[in-house]
Amino acid sequence: MNDNTFNLDKKTLIRQSFDQMDTYLQGTQYSQAQKLALTCRILFDNGHDSALAGQITARGEQPGTYLTQRLGLGFDEICAGNLLLVNEDLEVLQGQGMANPANRFHSWLYRARPDVQCIIHTHALHTAALSMLEEPLIISHMDNCVLYDDVAFLSKWPGVPVGNEEGELIAQAIGTKRAILLTHHGLLVACSSIEESCLLAIAFERAAKMHLLAQSAGAIKPIDPELGREAHDWILRSQRSAVGFAYYARRTLKKRSHQACLE
Repeated sequence: MNDNTFNLDKKTLIRQSFDQMDTYLQGTQYSQAQKLALTCRILFDNGHDSALAGQITARGEQPGTYLTQRLGLGFDEICAGNLLLVNEDLEVLQGQGMANPANRFHSWLYRARPDVQCIIHTHALHTAALSMLEEPLIISHMDNCVLYDDVAFLSKWPGVPVGNEEGELIAQAIGTKRAILLTHHGLLVACSSIEESCLLAIAFERAAKMHLLAQSAGAIKPIDPELGREAHDWILRSQRSAVGFAYYARRTLKKRSHQACLE
């Protein structure tokens, strides 16, 4: 038995693990539109269904454009072929129908954050319930540390987010973070890839559920900030996001009702 690694410190072992991830972990070969459609179906299967509420967008090839779902379709009805390509003014450039007017705050956020490639906004049940308490999401468990110190909080509800004022407010409130809890509203994640946004949206809703469960039993205890940041960086790797997304895609595509989303 080779016990050379038993003498290595934690930082070295983490670095070696990252190198292995870079070598061995592979993502999917789906197109951008297919990834976005899959994200809609994945989130539908993971507690983010709220009828027609919520928007999922991804930057288009041309500056100032992005893909989004057609207003009137639920997440479980989105396919690569019925997505819309719109500009910042929500004018449809490709596809049939209209975008959700609430997508206006996506336009503001894309302008403010050149690093963001995909935005997800949903009214997932536990997140929506937590938002009614007007308190920030607490990250206090290893599984949720992908969001550690990465969730902003908007303490004021601006009403229906179809105006420019709401776009400015949300874009300012999220700052440089990847996620935000919107009081009396829901969640928003804004990440560098569709895969990362999908996984963080799932993690957000699970964290909100755990927050509510733990809080019902007693006071939530904080975790060590240094260890929280360590876990955040450990989980939040592009390769891990790619294979995590691939797993959820496989699981979703096992359902016959979702197989058409790639077309």
